[in-house]
Amino acid sequence: MAKRSKAQRQKTGLYYAREARHMSRSELVRLSGVSKQQLSRLENGQIRLRLDHLKPFASHLGFTPEQILLWGRYPGTGDHIESSDVLHEAPRGEAFGPVAAQIPELDTRAGLGGGGIPAREVRKEGRHTDPLKSEGWVFPQNFIREQLHTSSSRLLVLDTRGDSMAPTIMSGDRVVIDTGHKTPTPDGLYAIRDSFEGVVVKRLQLLRSSRPPRVKIISDNPNHTTEEVPLSELEIVGKVLCCLKLF
Repeated sequence: MAKRSKAQRQKTGLYYAREARHMSRSELVRLSGVSKQQLSRLENGQIRLRLDHLKPFASHLGFTPEQILLWGRYPGTGDHIESSDVLHEAPRGEAFGPVAAQIPELDTRAGLGGGGIPAREVRKEGRHTDPLKSEGWVFPQNFIREQLHTSSSRLLVLDTRGDSMAPTIMSGDRVVIDTGHKTPTPDGLYAIRDSFEGVVVKRLQLLRSSRPPRVKIISDNPNHTTEEVPLSELEIVGKVLCCLKLF
């Protein structure tokens, strides 16, 4: 019997990040400008990943290079973890963020109607890195697949503040966001980046007859104003899938 010449290589975080976004290899090649052969080698572990390898892909996949490099061990990355991965530590030996099996929650006081805003880092390419709480959330996988119709790697929890979306969402309610859904279709509730660089929840209505496309930003509380902005100027963090309420 012929022996296998090489052990099968393990897929890297770049492969899992692309799969989490349901993006084909050809599409990522087109967006990044990296050859298909090079992408294949990076995904299949034929090249040892470094952060500079991942920078051309990160903005198109919606993950930071650090998240891709440490996939399954970094907050906000998905389901592809080993059974022994129950606690992960930062390089300095200090725990960071929720473990990989948990859904991360933004540590933010940016509210639905204003409020204190924590310091957050804006990278050179314009991406934000919002602070995360030290513990995340755990939802049954059946609930995520059959009720939310997404994957855990795309989910984010937001603790809301303010009354602009009352009575639909009250201050202190938490919402679950699908970060893979960044276009305002269908109309509904979305988490967006506001003018103060905070993350807030608003009702979005795409004005389909306008050219270029514009979006109406609506507060359910009639005491708050409605805005209208070009779609190109709106940063959508994700679509709101459900709300967690306390009674």
